[in-house]
Amino acid sequence: MTTLCLDFGNSRRKAAIFKEDRFIEEILLTDDLVGSVASIIQQQQPQRSILSSVINHDEKVEQLLSATTKFHKLGTQTTLNFTIAVGKPETVGADRLALSAAAAHFFPGMNNLVIGLGTCITYNFINQYQQFLGGSISPGMDMRFRCMHEYTAKLPLVQPTFTLPLIGYDTKTNIQSGVVYGMCCEIDGYIEKYGEKYGNFNVVLTGGNSAHFASLLKNKIFADHNFLYKGLYALSELNN
Repeated sequence: MTTLCLDFGNSRRKAAIFKEDRFIEEILLTDDLVGSVASIIQQQQPQRSILSSVINHDEKVEQLLSATTKFHKLGTQTTLNFTIAVGKPETVGADRLALSAAAAHFFPGMNNLVIGLGTCITYNFINQYQQFLGGSISPGMDMRFRCMHEYTAKLPLVQPTFTLPLIGYDTKTNIQSGVVYGMCCEIDGYIEKYGEKYGNFNVVLTGGNSAHFASLLKNKIFADHNFLYKGLYALSELNN
């Protein structure tokens, strides 16, 4: 059984191929979403598909998936492997649902903090009773670089790097240090705050550059770039 898991985020649209329950590969999609998805379907011949989308995408993508696969769109009608203990569950983003599903699937009976690095950083807490309690949302790395450039008159737009000094020696390295180490301090700070409240719990870091940030954090975490895809696959198993 081949399953196509699609993740349409604010910055990137991408997909993953699973053979049975084994992750095979990640595929980055072009701006032509319909053409990209059609090409993947032709090459991989998936029997099932699932879509997590936080953008307004072309409805023809869903029509194509429905016509060629057993398709499920992650949303309010999705059967979940956890419960949502927040005031308006319908407002929880599809990406956060997928991350929570992965935590509930791989670490059942544990308190889990899943940190997703994307356009925004999401902090998602799933307790030992498989309840999603919410968390936090803050600006992601690219957003921080862009904001400093766009909301000032003279600060340049700087590209990220993970081999940088703590103390910047010019404008560029000052900005890089502020963003990268600032994010590290934020993430470590959140982990410590959750530790004060819950004691022993599991921390998963996922998304873009998760491996780089994992090496800079002082707290022990589990880094898995493909954690969201694994959550999508688990939900596909439940709903297809």
